[in-house]
Amino acid sequence: MTKPRHEYEYGAIDAVVNIWTPEALSHRPGWQGDFFVGKMKAESPLMAGLSLEQMIERLDAAGIERAFLIAPRTGQVGLPGCYHLPYEVVAQACEQYPDRFSGLAGIDPTQGMEGVRMFEDAVKNMGFIGAHLYPHWFELAPDHARYYPFYAKCCELDVPIQMQVGQSMIYAKDAPRRSVGRPIALDAVACDFPELKLIGIHVGIPWHEEMIAMSWKHDNVFIGCDAHRPKYWPDSFRHYINSFGQDKVIFGTDFPVLDFERTVNDIDALDLRPHARRKLMRDNVLRIYGLDA
Repeated sequence: MTKPRHEYEYGAIDAVVNIWTPEALSHRPGWQGDFFVGKMKAESPLMAGLSLEQMIERLDAAGIERAFLIAPRTGQVGLPGCYHLPYEVVAQACEQYPDRFSGLAGIDPTQGMEGVRMFEDAVKNMGFIGAHLYPHWFELAPDHARYYPFYAKCCELDVPIQMQVGQSMIYAKDAPRRSVGRPIALDAVACDFPELKLIGIHVGIPWHEEMIAMSWKHDNVFIGCDAHRPKYWPDSFRHYINSFGQDKVIFGTDFPVLDFERTVNDIDALDLRPHARRKLMRDNVLRIYGLDA
């Protein structure tokens, strides 16, 4: 029988969360409502934004102890639909609530070494704990040479990088983006950078079997389970989490794409083995990111 969430002796860690304050939303382009509400079925009132305190209330209701806030870089600034959320917006939230939030710095491969230096500064001086990447926005597969300086810097700084794999979900009428995130592209990266911790987020759907294969093959490749409701996860992915892949998957929502509490309820309904649930919800991400319990 499923254990009530409030009885778990540990808090979950959500590894993929969009900061949703009015300030953060002011940097996003106008298509966000059509995408998050129209396509991803997020709550319409959320488009007005949430204070950090309201986000924390939602995290508490779901039994989530910490959220990794992303500072996304979606394409080259100036192109249709593209934007960069300033690192400072996320850094300030993490500074205000250091026990609840950690930051992931988005990267833009078109910025070259200037972007690498900005990313290094974000980690060394602003407290960010890893990198974040949307390959589809740049229409460059994860094994493209333009990313390699960033991968090398992640190795040097000993921080993971998470990136969207699977189909492109981008909904921007003036800027459709091809699906370049086939998980098999991680194979070359993992071979070239065996010490780089690579996390393929968004499950890899519809190529989830390919993502499972990459995670199984490479010690340094992991899967983020965000953006797709656990209620509809493929059987093979659920089995992977509950068996031979229990050390390879980390919990995430991509909030507001998925609601915190509903997502945790969905996972509880899967009746995972207790040790597999704990690894998914907490232990794996602590190990991968080198965080204290």
